[in-house]
Amino acid sequence: MLLDAANKSGSIDLQINWRSFSLAQNSSTEGPEWKAWEQPDEAEVRGILALRSGEAARRQGPDAFHKYHMALLEARHADRRDIGKRDVLVEIATEVGLDVERFAEDLDDRSLIESIVRDHVEAAETHGVFGTPTFLFKNGRSAFLKILRTPPEEAPKLTKLLFELMDNWSYVGEIKRPQPPWPRGAYDSQSGL
Repeated sequence: MLLDAANKSGSIDLQINWRSFSLAQNSSTEGPEWKAWEQPDEAEVRGILALRSGEAARRQGPDAFHKYHMALLEARHADRRDIGKRDVLVEIATEVGLDVERFAEDLDDRSLIESIVRDHVEAAETHGVFGTPTFLFKNGRSAFLKILRTPPEEAPKLTKLLFELMDNWSYVGEIKRPQPPWPRGAYDSQSGL
């Protein structure tokens, strides 16, 4: 996606520490006692299994996590695959060359939820995160960004501009395109979307 394409260009070096955040928990109307991560697997709470899959991939090292995470984002946002299904997650792990037997075993390990909870609580309570992706900068500033698929050749320049804006000018509170018409036409010239 945008950040991966920017990094691959060689003209920018981003050090990203991807963390978990449960949109299902954040947007829940079940009341304050309900926790998305405490629900049984059969409940198929949106996003929880995908978050666990990221943690399962992380157990195979940073490179394995990066490959898996980028493929997971591509599967969800470009290919529209159902990443709430275990078999799809295992397919993605296979596609990127993870140790699939280990991945499947780790995916079933509910202790992975501990890091998801820790990340989510810190994001929500300490940084006010409400959506993804939210970027946290070293200077303590944070910013949520919604962006469409970017042509790879534009990714480095766009990333630099966006990060400069988000990191330096805290008084810019929101930039939003009215809908409709946005995103009508936004995909027309972009890599087949």
